[in-house]
Amino acid sequence: MKLYIVAVGDKLPGWAETAVAEYVKRMPREARIEVVPVRPEKRAGQSAERIKTLEAGRILEKCPASARLVALDEHGKQASTRELAQNLESWLQSGRDTALIIGGADGLAPEILARAEATLALSRLTLPHALARVLLAEQLYRAWTLLANHPYHRE
Repeated sequence: MKLYIVAVGDKLPGWAETAVAEYVKRMPREARIEVVPVRPEKRAGQSAERIKTLEAGRILEKCPASARLVALDEHGKQASTRELAQNLESWLQSGRDTALIIGGADGLAPEILARAEATLALSRLTLPHALARVLLAEQLYRAWTLLANHPYHRE
């Protein structure tokens, strides 16, 4: 199984690229992470709805056709690390790839949210895009360590 972090935004600060790369490197073969950047739409004179619709097309082009879609959205379910680990375990057991989708500055289009099998919130706080990517990668790694009884996770 492969985990895809499909994220609108193609220019991250160096610190974020380094942090995401570190957690990607730590993941085991059976739960590899691939970060898939999606080019953001230019804002000039366009409505937020149009921007989200255009980005949705690009997001869906980048997601593997058979992958489970999980939308990251501020209105989604807030999960504890243990609950995320349970989700990860279920995803691993299914053997089906999972695409975790991070939208652009305006969020995700309704068609992405409707197609998603789950909607998760990393936080109720507004997070900078780079930090959201780092947080998601770290929490996926932490969830895996919990499943593996690795000492990285402590409760």
